[in-house]
Amino acid sequence: MFKLTERAAEQVFNAAKAGDMQGLALRLAAHRLADGSIEYGMGFDDQKETDVHITSHGVDIVFDARHKELLQGAVMDFVEMEKGDFRFIFLNPNDVGFVPPEY
Repeated sequence: MFKLTERAAEQVFNAAKAGDMQGLALRLAAHRLADGSIEYGMGFDDQKETDVHITSHGVDIVFDARHKELLQGAVMDFVEMEKGDFRFIFLNPNDVGFVPPEY
């Protein structure tokens, strides 16, 4: 199933606090583009009865069941892309351009 890294979870908590969104779940969406890559959306939202709900590092995550297949096995991280440029990234084996990270 989908999960967050500890760094991503910490940043989600910080964003929720800064936006006065504590208590809301992190809502994710995933859509396959024509080239086979996956586009992601996220924001804070209430959980709906029909949502898939998971918890990762204390963060409540919800998404519509139709996104489950695209998010299966994916990891969301928060990394420094270039000096001072921090971003959320998705490491997803379902994405055609996915290259597993080397640790």
